[in-house]
Amino acid sequence: MEIKDQEVEKSVNIKKRIIIGIIISISILLIIYLSTSLYFMKRFYFGTKINGVSVTGKTMEDIEADILAESEAYILKLKQRDNIEENINGRDIEYKYNLENKIEDLKDNQSAFGWIYGVFNTSDYKLEKKVSYNDELLKKKFRSLNCFKNDNIIKPESAKIEYENKEYVIKEEIQGNKVNKDILYKKVKEALNNKVDEINLEEIECYEKPKYTVASKEVVNAKNTLDKYIGSVITHKFGDNKEVLNGDSIHNWLHIDKNFKVSIDEEKAREYVNSLSIKYDTYGSTRNFKTSIGTTVNVSGGDYGWLINYSEEIEALINAIKDGKKEERQPIYAQTAVAYGANDFGNTYVEINLTTQHIWFYNDGVLITEGPMVSGNADSKHATPSGIYSLTYKEKNATLRGENYAAPVSYWMPFNGDIGIHDATWRSKFGGQIYITDGSHGCINTPYDVASKIFEYITQGTPVICYF
Repeated sequence: MEIKDQEVEKSVNIKKRIIIGIIISISILLIIYLSTSLYFMKRFYFGTKINGVSVTGKTMEDIEADILAESEAYILKLKQRDNIEENINGRDIEYKYNLENKIEDLKDNQSAFGWIYGVFNTSDYKLEKKVSYNDELLKKKFRSLNCFKNDNIIKPESAKIEYENKEYVIKEEIQGNKVNKDILYKKVKEALNNKVDEINLEEIECYEKPKYTVASKEVVNAKNTLDKYIGSVITHKFGDNKEVLNGDSIHNWLHIDKNFKVSIDEEKAREYVNSLSIKYDTYGSTRNFKTSIGTTVNVSGGDYGWLINYSEEIEALINAIKDGKKEERQPIYAQTAVAYGANDFGNTYVEINLTTQHIWFYNDGVLITEGPMVSGNADSKHATPSGIYSLTYKEKNATLRGENYAAPVSYWMPFNGDIGIHDATWRSKFGGQIYITDGSHGCINTPYDVASKIFEYITQGTPVICYF
């Protein structure tokens, strides 16, 4: 009996100890649970992440401090050409992230007593971080960037076309490094607002570009035009003499404007035509003339001689260059002569000696006729002027009319306005001093047979040389 009682008592003691152990264990667990719950009253419990970052055991203040540190550590890198890099530091512009009380709302949704859930589960909360910064500080920092300092700026330059070694070459454009402030400022703000940490100025096209590159059609077309123009070879013929105009000179006439439009300097063309005129025009010049009586006289005046038509020749010359012509031709003349050189009157001409009152007519160097004559009345201010003229035309059986007279003639050959050569059958004498007191109204009066012979051979444009 006593043994049984001892066994019962032993069993009771074991049960008591078990119960006490359980109670103690439960109490310990409860204390741990409550203590841990107390710990997580202001902290995020196990398995909590915000935007992928663990915040287990952190208070809202801890997280806010982390976010502040993260925002202050923010750096926006500006990658520029030539491996240059500049930074905009977050702390310089009071750059901050703001979750707008969302952390507090998140914590409020976490019961401190639910921390055990976090031991076995992970929760990753996505919260949008709002960005704020000081606009004035940003503008100040932006303006101070080295890429905006004048000493550092290389402006872009369009491609160029230059004349080198007798040809035109295209010089490559200069890209430079000049930044468009408006575009970059806009891109910087976008980067700050979107928490981007790097901008490549090349990729976002912040640099000002040259207007024209080597590949621009305007540049290519301009070079082709220039090549065409300087490929022109215009050879002007003046008898045995030639004047060659080619690219060596033409390139000095060409202009390229800022939009690569090619033009020909008309003034340069005018100067060139003028140089030809000075060298080869004989209109109005003084000539040395060997007379039929063996003397040499200087003959000036008159309307005879070569005379380039300025306006038409300039236009023709410019058009020939534009067409890239290679041609040999005479200039366009306003007036021509019968020969080139000093004696442009050739060997077919009328010679009138106003001093000896004698006339000769040569055809191809052969004397056809000669004889005495009467020129304009010197006393009545109708003296025949000296000079070299061209025969205007010839006419048979004309009537010469003037103030208070009408004179029919068989042969009329005008060469200087109303002054001309004609027969004067009303005269019985010619030559000598008649012209001084009984001269004509300016015309050359000749015997009938002399006028007839001259009329037979003379043609329009034949030189008429009058001299004293």
